[in-house]
Amino acid sequence: MLMANANVYLTFLLLIWLLKSGQSAPNAASNYVQDACSVTRYRALCINSLASFSSTAKTSPSKWARAGISVTIGETKNVAQYLMKVKNYREMRGRYKIPLSDCIECLRNAMDQLHGSLGVLRKLSARNFYTQMGDVTTWLSAALTDQDTCLDGFENPRGKQAKMLRNRVLRSSYFTSNALALVSKLATSGLESLNDP
Repeated sequence: MLMANANVYLTFLLLIWLLKSGQSAPNAASNYVQDACSVTRYRALCINSLASFSSTAKTSPSKWARAGISVTIGETKNVAQYLMKVKNYREMRGRYKIPLSDCIECLRNAMDQLHGSLGVLRKLSARNFYTQMGDVTTWLSAALTDQDTCLDGFENPRGKQAKMLRNRVLRSSYFTSNALALVSKLATSGLESLNDP
């Protein structure tokens, strides 16, 4: 009886130890993304959209900046595809025809700027670091301006599709804002961030 109780007790301790040791990895990953997103304006969106990058980005400002732009490209691409789809909706033909065309053009420009930014971040060099950071910051700011210009055409939306369109473009601008903040963090980290893990 005493031996059985000892086995149960040891099994219980082992189980607790396994549960505790299994929790440290997710907590560390959670801390990485929370730390990275601490500089962003839309923190919850940042954490939710970038959590899957924690195990690879860890404490690397350059990896977080690339991840931020990558998810922004995905989100902006989805919004652009949505705009092409709603272009043919009856509700979008009258009053919203011109603003919708302008919006599609703005998001195409934003996509070009986002892709250009990601391309530069993939080829960062010590010799051109500050010039590259200036270029990326300028392009991301321009992408944000393009998204804001798109929103101007849908200032007081009427109808379900127009409201949905505005909300989706607005959300994509939040992603861009977060990416810009992550790039700014990289720029202030300086050349040391090129040698990060």
